[in-house]
Amino acid sequence: MPIDVRIFIEPQQGASYTDQLAVAQAAERLGFSAFFRSDHVVSMGDGDGLPGPTDSWVTLGAIARETSTIRLGTLVTSATFRWPGMLAIQVAQVDEMSGGRVELGLGTGWFEKEHLAYGVPFPSKRFGLLAEQLEIVTGLWGTPAGETFSFDGAHYQLVESPALPKPVQQPVPIVIGGGGPTRTPALAARFAAEFNCGFSSPDDARARFTRVRAACEEIGREPGSIVMSLAHTTVVGADEAEFRRRAEAIGRDPADLRSNAIGGTVDEVVETVGRYAEAGATRIYFQVMDLHDLDHLDLLARDVVTQL
Repeated sequence: MPIDVRIFIEPQQGASYTDQLAVAQAAERLGFSAFFRSDHVVSMGDGDGLPGPTDSWVTLGAIARETSTIRLGTLVTSATFRWPGMLAIQVAQVDEMSGGRVELGLGTGWFEKEHLAYGVPFPSKRFGLLAEQLEIVTGLWGTPAGETFSFDGAHYQLVESPALPKPVQQPVPIVIGGGGPTRTPALAARFAAEFNCGFSSPDDARARFTRVRAACEEIGREPGSIVMSLAHTTVVGADEAEFRRRAEAIGRDPADLRSNAIGGTVDEVVETVGRYAEAGATRIYFQVMDLHDLDHLDLLARDVVTQL
């Protein structure tokens, strides 16, 4: 089975809207199936994050109007950043703006520093927030037009919501990820079109995929109906010198990229992706960190994706 390949960026590390649009349009032109971005507002590591953060759904809405075929989404929207009713409106609107090309990755949120920086509450227990948000977002979208939606949970209460607007897609694909051994697989089995195991080794990915398939079987869902995916920092070079130059440009050790990410020459990267395919992945997100190196995308599309 061929691997579906997507591009994933981390704009909080330092990217304007214009930078992101250029990557999205290049990814579309080169035939990648989707453009996804993270949902963070403070840079990580030593970078200054200039020119500053961009909101995920504002950005994706704008990109939706400047692209025509590539799918758009988040890995992943933080449940702590948004009220679920408003999130349902935002995503449905971007889905309409894109002509039905949106996917919603939703997670608990984890980076406390960015919450402190922008005055966003960061509760110590967040899984319940995520579970209720999934109930609400899917409930609002699934309520028939002309009917209302109400919800009385521990964290959120909605009273006779008109449940509008509706997204173009019914349903909007939802991506859930994480490493929890029981609750996360159960949530993915219930709500997700795709389970993403993040930055995992092939052995870890295989174990996580197995747990999600088992959770699907427990509720009577066909395990093959959920896409198994992963994301990894990706650096490839046409030769060793180019690979090392790209690794240096993002401040990563070449040996570390080879061992703990997807890095190396073209043949090495194809081999690494193959190990994830053997573990059960049918979709991969190439996390590219240097958004000004569009030749990198071209090499990935021309010499790597064509071999997968």
